[in-house]
Amino acid sequence: MTFSITAKDAQSRARTGILRTARGEVETPVFMPVATQGSVKAVDRDDLAALGVRIILANSYHLYLRPGCETVEAAGGLHGFMGYGGSILTDSGGFQVFSLERLRKVDDQGVTFQSHHDGSLHTLTPEGVVRIQARLGSDIWTVLDECVAYPSPEALVREALRRTQRWAEISKAAFLKEKDKGSKALLFPILQGGMFPALRLEAAERLLGLGPDGFCLGGFSVGEPKELTWSVLDSTVEHLPEDKPRYLMGMGAAEDLWDAAACGVDMMDCVWPTRNARNGQVFARRGSLNIKNAEFRRDFRPIEEGCPCPACRSCSRAYLCHLYRCRELSVYRLLTLHNLHHTLAVMKDIREAIQAGRFEEARRAFKAAREGPRTEPST
Repeated sequence: MTFSITAKDAQSRARTGILRTARGEVETPVFMPVATQGSVKAVDRDDLAALGVRIILANSYHLYLRPGCETVEAAGGLHGFMGYGGSILTDSGGFQVFSLERLRKVDDQGVTFQSHHDGSLHTLTPEGVVRIQARLGSDIWTVLDECVAYPSPEALVREALRRTQRWAEISKAAFLKEKDKGSKALLFPILQGGMFPALRLEAAERLLGLGPDGFCLGGFSVGEPKELTWSVLDSTVEHLPEDKPRYLMGMGAAEDLWDAAACGVDMMDCVWPTRNARNGQVFARRGSLNIKNAEFRRDFRPIEEGCPCPACRSCSRAYLCHLYRCRELSVYRLLTLHNLHHTLAVMKDIREAIQAGRFEEARRAFKAAREGPRTEPST
């Protein structure tokens, strides 16, 4: 079995489970650090191993452009190229349809991008994206999709969904050809539909017919208010089968991890922990700290008391503030390790709370402990 449920919360959709890939087992709910270009920024594979990371996310579009599939394939695939032994999920490049809007053109055949590196033109098709992921050798493949911003008129969302559904069908046929060649990868098509529950239901029913290994929940965190995120997500998950893992794309703030788990999400990813670390924002149980602020120049406490990460074990806030202000390269690794440790610890707390039958209690306690205004993740 690809996925099995090990515990369920009685008051919400939250559940724990085991996801199985060709590289081993992953406990869920899980947060996947983002290794867009084959590297989680500022840390290395030994750091990931020390953190207990068993699954990461890489991006097919970026790796296709640089270093290119030929190079990765010659290294024995992405695992060999990176020297990473855990599971790897590859995003299809569909998010770049949204984020690189000014550099692309979409039609029914696929997406033509102008490279942000050198201006050269590249066309991604549904079949081509599957072949790229086969050459990269990742463990979980996603499909080309069209993600639209919020707010968008229903007619535009419907047209994007029509195209995404057709691409998913083409991708499944291409995936089966790769399976016939011996691939052990899993296929997670992407469920779109904007903030329109009826379109989300239509998408879910259509994707179910493809017999997917799991579902990607795309089109969230694209400008909509959080209340709408959770209401539409909850109504979408209601129509998905229990025995398939659900991957919510682009979610990583600590409060969001709890809320997404409450909706029955099993997998999440975001650049939130790593990007914020590089900008000097570090996470703590009671909120976030901007380590570059003057108030920390003579603060000799760790970022968070009791945190076992390398930054908190050996560095004071004052020292980290100094390093950051001097732009010493070591600070980016230290802050990134802390933020990843914090995020992964939150996920562990979520899993343990579900298994202990106290998820809602723990969720309320976590939110009550937070201080200051909530900051939204950048995309």
